[in-house]
Parts: sequence; structure tokens; C-alpha cells
Amino acid sequence: MGILSGMRVVESSAFVAVPLAGMTLAQMGADVIRFDLPTGGMDAGRWPVAPNGQSLFWAGMNKGKRSVALDVKTPRGREIAQEIICAPGDDAGLFITNLATQGWTDHATLAARRPDLVSVSLRGDRHGRPAVDYTVNPAVGFPMATGPEGSEEPVAHALPAWDAIAGGLVVSGLLAAERHRLRHGSGQAVDLTLKDVAAAMLGHLGIIGEHAVTGTTRGRAGNSLYGAYGQDFPCADGRRVMVIGLTARQWQNLLKVTGLSEPMDALANALGADFRDEGARWHARHAITAVLAPWFKARRVADFAADLDRAGVTWSEFRTFSQAIEDDPDLSPDNPIFSEVTQPGIGTYLSPGTPFGFSGMARDPATPAPLLGQHTEAVLADVARLPEGDIARLFDAGIVAQPSRAALRAAS
Repeated sequence: MGILSGMRVVESSAFVAVPLAGMTLAQMGADVIRFDLPTGGMDAGRWPVAPNGQSLFWAGMNKGKRSVALDVKTPRGREIAQEIICAPGDDAGLFITNLATQGWTDHATLAARRPDLVSVSLRGDRHGRPAVDYTVNPAVGFPMATGPEGSEEPVAHALPAWDAIAGGLVVSGLLAAERHRLRHGSGQAVDLTLKDVAAAMLGHLGIIGEHAVTGTTRGRAGNSLYGAYGQDFPCADGRRVMVIGLTARQWQNLLKVTGLSEPMDALANALGADFRDEGARWHARHAITAVLAPWFKARRVADFAADLDRAGVTWSEFRTFSQAIEDDPDLSPDNPIFSEVTQPGIGTYLSPGTPFGFSGMARDPATPAPLLGQHTEAVLADVARLPEGDIARLFDAGIVAQPSRAALRAAS
């Protein structure tokens, strides 16, 4: 029983942001119902995939949800979807989507069925153009500020950061509008665009202000921490670490472990700089690195890891995904957000539940994603409240679908 137990949210989505939002709500206890075509939606085969071709992306993004396989290309399929979205109940009438909402899923059409509907729609940009993280990120400038210092080539990001942030904002927008409905009884059409998420963050981080005030653009700084001191260092064992001196305490802890306080004071005096100031450390980063680099180069990570930890130094080792999964206890069952999940058709592996810990509630383990259409019959009966005969005729007409009884037994 999660903190959102009793809430029902309907999701029509693809890609990252809105599926992530739905999963976040499901892992906090909401009953999240997603629609997919009987043949599978756009994410049904999305990479990464297991050796048998089953989508690990689908399994990761849809944990804890219910799946209805419904042919919304047909008039009756669309009508049933509207009935599910607008089903009665104080904790229902909540809809999230990033698919086209002009027509049968636009807010005005749905609100004609349920005036207090809350819908959250994530679009590409405010002009109605499509966009994904990998087009928004170049548009706002980050790839031109990423990569080795002096390079002229853009460096795209492997992490879909704007999608991840937008997913959290979809949750925030839905819960804010739902709270307003509880207080005032009225619905809301909540509009959000992926590019606006990135554009807002550009302002929040001071980058727009930096350009306006200085007339300059942020350049590349490699792996240096902008505006303070943070740098990567190769070590004697061929491994590489990232060490941070953002705050005065972090900076002093670093000097304490390396024993380089005196050489660093001498450097500061030679430059006429005060390294207690993080901006001064930023401007002198190359000279500082020249002092620190030999210390790390002469040592293996095992030689100094415990000393850094004891002194409270902020640092980490660079790893591949596989190395992180194999070596980091925070990516293991030691971390209570993780549990072993058996995903039908794929196998058993470690999977995260909600990263939230609520003091008044036990943490629920992660649950698998549904099979495509696993809950079709149950949702048609319990939510859309269709008679058995009508449901049977929908199956016969191919408007809805569900896995075989054997597959359902295996999944349960």
C-alpha cells in the first residue's frame, strides 16, 4: 500500500518522460493504467532488448502498471478509452499523455464527459513541433559546452536529462492540479513542453543571465567543475577518479589527505589568489591540477580510497555501467530501493522500486511490468464497467486483446 493508494491515473504515452511519470506514480501506490495497441505501442520493442528480443526498456519503464491492449484506431476503441479515462470516482479522472491530444484525447473533449478531469499533456515545443531529448539538448546549447576544452565538436549526452526532469514535472503538475480539484472541485488542463523544461533550466542555472550580463557564452571545460574546483585524475592502476573541491570544506579535506597544503599556499601566493574563494579555484584550475595530478598518478585507487572517505573528501571513481552494477553496493540488494524481480519473458534481475522513503510507510519492493494487455479484461469490467457479453464481442472483433491464459498464469 503506497502513499498514493486509491488514486487512479490513465496513461497514453511513449518514449521516456510520461512513462517515467506513470511508473513514479505507480511505485507510490497509484493504480496506473496504460493503453497500448494490440500489436504493441512504440516502446514495445525499444532498446535495450534481451537476447530473445523482449524490450528491457519496456520492462523498466512500466513497472507496477496495468496494461490494456486496445485498438484506439477504431471508433469503439477510442470510445472505450475515453470511458476509462473519465470513469467516475473521486480519485479517478486523472490522465497523462505525451501523444497527440487533438481529437479524442484533448482536454475539452474528455472534459465534456467529466468536467473535473485533470489532464497533463507533454508536448515537444510551444509551437506544436515534435521534439525529443536528443533534439532539445542541442537546441539549448549544452552539447557545445560539453567535451574537451578547446574542442569544436558538439558532444551529445547519453542521459536523456530533459526527459527525466520532465517526467518528474508531469508528476508534480498532476498532483498540484489534483490538490486544486480536491479544494475547489474543478478540473485542469496542464500543459508542459519538453523544450520549455530545458529553457527554464537554462534560466534557473544562471546561464541566460550570464549571457545577458557578460555577453559571453559558456565554453567547454572538459571534466572540470564549472565555477569552483573539481577535476578527474588518472591513477597508477589505470583507473580514473573525479575529485571535488566545491565548498571550502571539500577543498580543505582534499588538501588534508594529499598533504599538499603548503605547495597550494605557495601557488596561491604566486598567483595572488585566495583559494578559499571557489571562483579563484576555478580560474586557477589548470595550475591547481598540475600540483595535484602527480599525487594521484603515483597511487592506486586502493592506496587512497579509505583515506579520502575518512577525511570526508567528495570523490568518485569513473566506471562503465557494468562496472558500476558489479562493484557499487548502492546498485545492489544492499540498497533497499532494489529487489529481485522476475519479468515475464525476460528473467529475474535486480530492479528499483521508488527512491522515496516515507517515514509512515514500509517500502514496497519493485514489481514487474505487465505483459502487453495483461489487464484488458479486468479494466474493461471494473473500470469501464462493460458487461461480459460486450467484452467478449470486443475480443472477437479484435478491438481489444489479452495474452493467452497460459501466459497470464505464468505472469501471475
